Amino acid sequence: MHILLLKTSSMGDLVHNCPAVSDILAHFPQASIDWVAEEAYVPIPQLHPGVHKVIPIAWRRWRKNLFSAQIRAEIRDFLKELRATRYDYVLDSQGLLKSVAIAHLAKRDKIVGGSWTSIREGLASCFYDQRLPISWSRHVVDRCRAIASGALGYPLDTAPRYGIHADPLRADWLPQGPYAVLMHAASRPEKLWAEDNWLHLGNVLATRGISAVLPWGSKEEKARSERLAARLPGAVVPPLMSLDIAARFLAGARVVVGLDTGFTHLAAALARPTVGIFCDSDSVQAAVYGDAFCESFGQKGEPPTLQTIHASLERALASA
Repeated sequence: MHILLLKTSSMGDLVHNCPAVSDILAHFPQASIDWVAEEAYVPIPQLHPGVHKVIPIAWRRWRKNLFSAQIRAEIRDFLKELRATRYDYVLDSQGLLKSVAIAHLAKRDKIVGGSWTSIREGLASCFYDQRLPISWSRHVVDRCRAIASGALGYPLDTAPRYGIHADPLRADWLPQGPYAVLMHAASRPEKLWAEDNWLHLGNVLATRGISAVLPWGSKEEKARSERLAARLPGAVVPPLMSLDIAARFLAGARVVVGLDTGFTHLAAALARPTVGIFCDSDSVQAAVYGDAFCESFGQKGEPPTLQTIHASLERALASA
């Protein structure tokens, strides 16, 4: 049986889709699973040994210059790879018109996705062969798992297992001893947490002999990392990392405390003790989840208090 998964972006969404791969292979060990992902996020499905092939798409880049000869050549190459296999099932857990369009470009027998009221762009459901009603109140991981279970007819009677792995990173810039990752960066200002709170956590870690490492992804985030590191004993501002290196970096952390970002969810998926801070999103439906200690706090417009996160950090350190 050949199955194609459509979850192209963003980073956290791809992480949340990994348990569906584990589920499928638990019930159909001989299944061959391919996955279409935006080129920037290809390393995420590659972390799962059950994914046979990741087919990169670069729509975010292509759409800026569709009439370029190079872009047209890349699109032809993408279509050739997409159509190289005939799929028994195309499972669209993205739920967008863009993703269902990709589904129809593939050679397939059946396209399965959520019903009109179950996905972000309900119109996309009109182009599925099978539509599944999936409650929005379910955790985002279970919503992804439900697409596969509904299509293939098996029950969701086990806890989700991400099934991904990364070897801990060895690098000259890493602290010599144990380190914790403080993921202070976020995609929107509304998601940010007060810098004084991060300084408090960093000092708590320092008293335990654990160095804070402060990743960044933009010029502004790097400046914040440097401000924080200047006031924290033994803190490290790492170089900008590719996604595959970042996964290995997270895999070696003693504990991770982070905002609601893809990297925080990836840390939990890699079985690192993780504390999630939600300042502009739902800490229940999108709670960090993994095989190690995980706790999430906060709601849209109601960031968690420092005392709450400090107590959770203590529990995470005890678990580690």
